[in-house]
Amino acid sequence: MKMHFCIPVSQQRPDALGGRYVLYSVYLDGFLFCKVRYSQLHRWHEQLRRVFGNSLPPFPPKYYLAMTASMAEQRRDQLERYLQNVTADPRVARSDVFTEFLTLVQMHTSNIPTKKTALPVFLPNGRRMNVEVLTSDTAERVLEVVAHRLGLYPELLGYFGLFLIRCFPEGKLSVVKKLADFELPFASLQASEEEDCRIGLRKWYLDPALDSVLMDCRAAGDLLYMQAVQDLEIEWVKPTQAQREELKALREKENQTKFLELSREVRHYGYIQLDPCTCNQPEPACGAVLSIGNNEVNCCVTLPDGQTQDVTFQMSRVKCWQVTFLGSLLDTDGPQRTLNQNLELRFQYSEDSRQQWFVVYTKQAFFLSSCLKKMVSEKLVKLAEENPEMKNYFNFLRKSNMKTAEDGCVWGTLTEGGL
Repeated sequence: MKMHFCIPVSQQRPDALGGRYVLYSVYLDGFLFCKVRYSQLHRWHEQLRRVFGNSLPPFPPKYYLAMTASMAEQRRDQLERYLQNVTADPRVARSDVFTEFLTLVQMHTSNIPTKKTALPVFLPNGRRMNVEVLTSDTAERVLEVVAHRLGLYPELLGYFGLFLIRCFPEGKLSVVKKLADFELPFASLQASEEEDCRIGLRKWYLDPALDSVLMDCRAAGDLLYMQAVQDLEIEWVKPTQAQREELKALREKENQTKFLELSREVRHYGYIQLDPCTCNQPEPACGAVLSIGNNEVNCCVTLPDGQTQDVTFQMSRVKCWQVTFLGSLLDTDGPQRTLNQNLELRFQYSEDSRQQWFVVYTKQAFFLSSCLKKMVSEKLVKLAEENPEMKNYFNFLRKSNMKTAEDGCVWGTLTEGGL
């Protein structure tokens, strides 16, 4: 699936020969990822082309004369689309030439030398693990080190991820973003503008039924238990009073197995809850709290009169969605390194034969989009397992560069202004 790459702004800079070049600020999931020149991206494309041939998307052409303002804007847009499209091919995204280039530009942009460091990674129970890594190690590599320390089976790594998490004094937490495999956790932590941010380990799937795949591994079971306890403490799950009392008793008895069995019966088990935000329904500027999981988006809306109502959107009814940046273009010479202000995510859904738009105004719009993509991906995998012919169909579409439902659910990662 396409990643949330965007290039909201570019700047002209003087070069050593007295000329000028354009520096592009590339953002991933709303955070500054790197700053690169066209020539760097072009060399990278040529390296990729030697490995993957003509299966790559077209790269923006060179201009041999001075660019006009409209030509410069067109190139910026083309480079943005290239980054989105080239990362949609999992073969490319997992290749060494792909990862090595992105590692280098991250290190150069953040001015970080390669050296050994003790990177703190927090488990869901709050325990801090200091893992010995290099500053140039990717999130995928750091996750492997953490998993080895915990005794997590290597084949289960894909069910967990590293997240940038903000913690609050009262014990609440906010998931800022999921780190991509090729991101550098050390650089992401250094660049974070949010206070009290940390790298945290959490499960990364939204279908609670997938718990069953992990239960034969002691370390995986321990992590699921830690997260279930944490989600109960921060009130992301919604137990009845009877369930709450029984869960408390099971926890006091340290009966981990029974605790997890009962937790799976609790409302919103395994869901991710976003920070309070606003939405456009049933009235503009209504307060809202979104919980995402189990193939649905639940929205607890606070009406102007103070009353609340729950609205649930089934993913099977969601047709497409789009993240939109509502502010002005950034001045990337300043301290701001994120697009997390003035974001909205809107999705189209069908209800009673009508197409409607639900709009959420939240600084976690990119992370919400990642969660929606994750649910679509899990649904497609499940369908493919149930129907081998469908699996072959999806493989055919990818090889022929045609769109699947998975690809078509996102219109594009970022637009400026309204639709």
